[in-house]
Amino acid sequence: MAFKEYKVIAITEGALGTLFLGASGMPLQKVEATLNKEASEGWQMVFQVIENRRFWLFWSRETVIVTLGR
Repeated sequence: MAFKEYKVIAITEGALGTLFLGASGMPLQKVEATLNKEASEGWQMVFQVIENRRFWLFWSRETVIVTLGR
């Protein structure tokens, strides 16, 4: 399916859990709410990838990069 426009969004796990616990889970409610909001505007998820991004000096946290198209 060919899309006429694309949009890339990044959803990152919380910083406090990363600092105090060393890691925290992905905020599934935030991911779900973001995708539902975008879908209501006509966007469809085309691709997603999870990457580890450096956070401050010693920590890293996960980020979901989502590509949307319509």
